Amino acid sequence: MSDTAFSSLPTLEPGSVWLVGAGPGDPGLLTLLAAKGLAEADIVVHDALVNEECLKLARPGAALEYAGKRGGKPSAKQRDISLRLVELARAGQRVLRLKGGDPFVFGRGGEEALTLVEHNIPFRIVPGITAGIGGLAYAGIPVTHRDVNHAVTFLTGHDSSGVVPDAINWQAIGQGSPVIVMYMAIKHIGQISANLIAAGRSPDEPVAFVCNAATAAQRVLETTLGEAQAAVAAFGIEPPAIVVVGEVVRLRSSLDWLGALAGRRLQPEAQTARGRRVPA
Repeated sequence: MSDTAFSSLPTLEPGSVWLVGAGPGDPGLLTLLAAKGLAEADIVVHDALVNEECLKLARPGAALEYAGKRGGKPSAKQRDISLRLVELARAGQRVLRLKGGDPFVFGRGGEEALTLVEHNIPFRIVPGITAGIGGLAYAGIPVTHRDVNHAVTFLTGHDSSGVVPDAINWQAIGQGSPVIVMYMAIKHIGQISANLIAAGRSPDEPVAFVCNAATAAQRVLETTLGEAQAAVAAFGIEPPAIVVVGEVVRLRSSLDWLGALAGRRLQPEAQTARGRRVPA
């Protein structure tokens, strides 16, 4: 990339930290500011979900330090990761903390930033494209469509203890949000589906699982709320995956642009379960 594209952007200074979102996978979805940070950083402290193709954009000679956290697998404690950023900055390093998606959307970026504030470390937040929007777009599923929904809810499928969050009002979400996008929900999809059906959602409502979104390994499973748990087991769906519940899933038969590039014939229109005619 030419220097002109970076000329008006801020510089990653020694002794400071940039908390950067890498987006859902495709390095082409990095922001200009993220790319500039990678080109300037002395050390890149990265998550497990950051695509290796993004890491290849780091400055030659920059150190790459893994600090991933994956549910059910050995990983560093969050407090230790945050304090590591402090340590590196105090040593005069230009530190880039690279996180999958957006650092402030279920990414613990807020926790890390608060630790930097606590220790008087200068920092910058560089938002990224969150998987709940960008990952679904790569599957041909819009989170909103004016003929289908005027609201969308984003939620996490487990809390800090690894169980389905008690604080989520499933009844209210089930009744009030036509589209629900879920992060980290694979492990508890059976319970989550049961919660939503108990809240009044139809077992026949469409659901999609997008695994390894916006990467060469992307897989998409379309099923229904009632069959979600069995379908996940049958197809061997594993994290990382984003889950979307709602009629927007039906739009994929018309908007699967990646599939079209590979030869899939897209459908011009279809009837949604709500009785509206929308692209399908």
